[in-house]
Amino acid sequence: MSNDPIHQFHINDLAKIEIGGVDASFTNASLFMVAGVAVASGFLIWAMRSSALVPNRAQSVAEIGYSFIHGMVRDATGDEGVKKFFPFVMTLFLFIFMANMLGMFPYWFAPTSQIIVTATMALMVFATVILVGLAKNGLKFFKLFVPSGVPWYILWFVVIIEIISFFSRPLSHAVRLWANVLAGHLVLKVFAGFVPALIAAGAAYGLLSILPLGMTVALYALEFLVAFLQAYVFALLTCIYLNDALHPGH
Repeated sequence: MSNDPIHQFHINDLAKIEIGGVDASFTNASLFMVAGVAVASGFLIWAMRSSALVPNRAQSVAEIGYSFIHGMVRDATGDEGVKKFFPFVMTLFLFIFMANMLGMFPYWFAPTSQIIVTATMALMVFATVILVGLAKNGLKFFKLFVPSGVPWYILWFVVIIEIISFFSRPLSHAVRLWANVLAGHLVLKVFAGFVPALIAAGAAYGLLSILPLGMTVALYALEFLVAFLQAYVFALLTCIYLNDALHPGH
């Protein structure tokens, strides 16, 4: 079981809970989602506790993270988008980043390796775009599906493509994050499993274990980078989609 690369993604009940006949058990996935929120919130509260004019290292990290997401939202959606959506995007980024990072520790769980988690966030973004777009623009929101400057004789075809593209957003948004985390952890587990297997096969094969060990270390470093990049990409795409809600005709 320890060498099974799929076992790390199994969801196990930690506390059985049933509400109205619906299974609402607290699982290992729930635990690490709560832990991610707690760690991110705890760090920001601790880092900004003094709010010094000359920041210490922890406060500098918190301010850099804040400025980074704030700048991304402003560049993608403008000043109007910052006022309305910065807390939403910042929350998504921190949740995904911390969930990814916690999942990097051996025997811990990566919530973003579950498609239901990433799909829920993607659908939340999708619903927000539609609701905000209709509330702000009314029927003008549907200009999103009718690009300007397209010749009339192919406009119908372009409109169909735009509609399909729009409604496929939550699918690509969710699968991109889920697939990268899942694949990364699978490959890491497979290469790490070669090390004890080669050592157990004998002295001659044991020397070869250096190769998968080196690859495991390299992949581990790469996965830490992917943990950040996937949180960034998800947040960036969220900003781009929210900009469509604010400015559907652009």
